[in-house]
Amino acid sequence: MKVLKETVLFNIAFVAMILFAAFSCSQKPVVPSYHTEWSENATIYEVNVRQFTPEGTFRALEEHLARLQKMGVKILWLMPVNPIGVENRKGTLGSYYSVNDYLDVNPEFGTKEDFRHLVEKIHEMGMYIIIDWVANHTSWDNPLIVEHPEWYSKDTAGNIISPVPDWSDVADLDYSNSGLREYMTDALAYWVQEFDIDGYRCDVAGMLPVEFWDSAVPMIKKIKPLFMLAEWETPEMHDTAFDATYSWDLFHLMNQIAKGEKTANYIDSLLKKERQEYPLHAYRMRFTSNHDENTWNGTEFERLGDASEAFAVLTFTFPGIPLIYSGQEAALNKRLAFFDKDTIVWNNYPLEEFYSTLCLLKQTQKLASSVGESSGFVKIPTTADTAVYAFIRSNPGNRVFVILNLSATDQTVVLPGDEFPGRYENVFTGSEETFDQGMTIKMDPWDYRIYIAAIKQ
Repeated sequence: MKVLKETVLFNIAFVAMILFAAFSCSQKPVVPSYHTEWSENATIYEVNVRQFTPEGTFRALEEHLARLQKMGVKILWLMPVNPIGVENRKGTLGSYYSVNDYLDVNPEFGTKEDFRHLVEKIHEMGMYIIIDWVANHTSWDNPLIVEHPEWYSKDTAGNIISPVPDWSDVADLDYSNSGLREYMTDALAYWVQEFDIDGYRCDVAGMLPVEFWDSAVPMIKKIKPLFMLAEWETPEMHDTAFDATYSWDLFHLMNQIAKGEKTANYIDSLLKKERQEYPLHAYRMRFTSNHDENTWNGTEFERLGDASEAFAVLTFTFPGIPLIYSGQEAALNKRLAFFDKDTIVWNNYPLEEFYSTLCLLKQTQKLASSVGESSGFVKIPTTADTAVYAFIRSNPGNRVFVILNLSATDQTVVLPGDEFPGRYENVFTGSEETFDQGMTIKMDPWDYRIYIAAIKQ
């Protein structure tokens, strides 16, 4: 009894100490990180199965796995693998996000055995797989509409409705119904139990009550450790359920900088805001493209132009978890059709080495993905901070020095700080350079440089 009493008193004191430290901080309380170890320095690669190969199948995708592994990809995110509804279908093949059956695979992609083989192959190669989950709505011919019409949102006349008028091919689910919550939790567990997937990217996650995710995710995580990505950006998504959220704020800021509407120093305000509003363990997913942006708003080359590579560097080196969308390593400058077949032309992968360098840097230099102070981020001032953005990412044994000219003009700047001096290796050229306090550097428009500290024996 004495040992038990002392243990209880110790635990109370420890919790009190943690709470005092948390509430003494201006940021949100620090909670223990629940991230899987393999996600900490990982790169996510979004796979558009339909457009990835001429066949558009799981088996054909397997032929690319060795290439993606060599690139340094750690997490493969497959867009929805479920069957697609026919009723009110858009285009010839329909939207991936019009789910006809939560417990089956799209026959266009293959069979359940084909999918299981793909998962096993990904795991054998030391990578992980998450699948897109569309919990907010179903197709109009999903059997649930007939079996459980009470699970759907209705208008004043009692008719089932779409989530928004433009999404006419799907019917909105109503999460005030406990039966629906139980069903969806079981369906999420099914793919983990039966196919050993490693997590989910949850479509329009914030259109569901956050309480659903806070209840469902801990339950499915009892099966195995999982990585959870929310297609949403509000801070509360990180409180219990999600590892990562979309960094739309940085994405839109990059577009604005590329157009000359904003300047590089706005990035400081963004990181400050994140550290004030988000849990310190939160991952923000950084990206220059994804399936929605590519199709509806343009490729990275349309939106960012000559700045596309510089901003890709930022997404990999800034605190956060980076994303590569299907075809970016091929310098794909084409809007892929959303509702029809439109195979990616790979063109001998002209940017594969570029992205491989960034993936390897993320892994080997252990560039933490969390936005908190532990990310080792230090801004390096320059004499032209509206154009040139420079920073250090450091942790024990590693130091990465990043300098970006985020402007369309040549820049000659002085680096007056004392955080960066030392000898470094340029990760793209392999050359070594010495940086001294007060030195001057010249950069071309949209130039980018990444240096790692050179350690001599």
